[in-house]
Amino acid sequence: MLKAGHHPRIVIVQPYIPSYRTAFFERLRSDLQAEGCALDVLHGPPPPSHVARQDASHCSGAIEVPVRRLGVPGGRSLVWQQVQRRAVSADVVVLEQALRNLEAYPLLLRQQLARMTGGLTPRVALWGHGRTYTKPVSRIETAAKDALTRRASWFFAYTEGGADHLASGGFPRRRITVVRNCVDTVALAEARERAGTPGTQEFAEAAALRSRHGLLPGRTALFVGGLDAPKRIPLLLESAGRIARVLPGFRLLVAGDGADRPLVEAMASTAKSPVVPLGHMTGRQVALLGAVSDVMLMPGRVGLCAVDSFVLRTPVVTTDWPWHAPEFEYLRNGRNAVITSDDPAVYAAAVQALLTDQTRLASFRTRCREDAAAYTTDAMAARFCEGLLQLLGETRKHAADKLR
Repeated sequence: MLKAGHHPRIVIVQPYIPSYRTAFFERLRSDLQAEGCALDVLHGPPPPSHVARQDASHCSGAIEVPVRRLGVPGGRSLVWQQVQRRAVSADVVVLEQALRNLEAYPLLLRQQLARMTGGLTPRVALWGHGRTYTKPVSRIETAAKDALTRRASWFFAYTEGGADHLASGGFPRRRITVVRNCVDTVALAEARERAGTPGTQEFAEAAALRSRHGLLPGRTALFVGGLDAPKRIPLLLESAGRIARVLPGFRLLVAGDGADRPLVEAMASTAKSPVVPLGHMTGRQVALLGAVSDVMLMPGRVGLCAVDSFVLRTPVVTTDWPWHAPEFEYLRNGRNAVITSDDPAVYAAAVQALLTDQTRLASFRTRCREDAAAYTTDAMAARFCEGLLQLLGETRKHAADKLR
């Protein structure tokens, strides 16, 4: 490893490659190649829980490996991805921060033994939230995850909050890279820009969308995402009803699908319902919805929709619910979002107050547009690449010291 003229090889292990990650991996591969490094992405097929999403994709340097799954009590499963042969010849291996991924344990043990004996072996980095955000976990599970994490040589944290948690638990801050997790929004941003530009096809389509659903400026809200429990659809619908009773002409566009779709359709079927169910929508369709909407209503889990809200210029109105995803940290109450309690009356009143204050709403939309520039795939890849290069630099130094 790391001999003169050696071109470092990085391996990233993923459960599978979802379509929203392809642009990131392509850019990271390009950035690493510019530094004389190679990147392989080892992955399995989509797990059973994700097959219905139909979002599996591919990228340059991707290699599919066999996967075995072992069911355990509680509806969970342990996963063994057969990556050892390719991983042990790499300079750096980046794994998910997840207790269920069994391939992590022999790789971390191999690294630990090498440290004790002075041998050379791939450095193991972890990539993830830093802590568990979206569900309650036991003290035992938390302790186990922290113990696993402390054995890594580097950590790529989604957000600053995850990095702070790791550092507070003793993980060296200098070995943490905050990547600012996001998705590729270039096409979405371009379509949204065209939808606001007279003379474009998107502008005409946005106007037709307003006419079709009777949408009024200052009276239109948008929901985009899965119609399932974490999104708190009953609270969303109750709030929409409350808002409509005090704001004539209010409409809630619901773009999504999931187990709670019947709840949405049931409310939409009632007389004078403010709810407009649209089904699953992506890309250009979402850009048009953003162009005709004033705010994004997300009373439940906020994750990467925060980034979409910035690009669409539809400030999020959400709640101080404890189970948001890491990207909730991108929201700034009073700047690019409104964060209120989850009392339906309070939440609805907050939406009403924002929609009826056009000066405040315009300020929020401006801040969203500004903040969108801070969360891009290119910037995320650049941060990830920089962290890998720092880790490789330490690996080179260690190898040089061994040769002395």
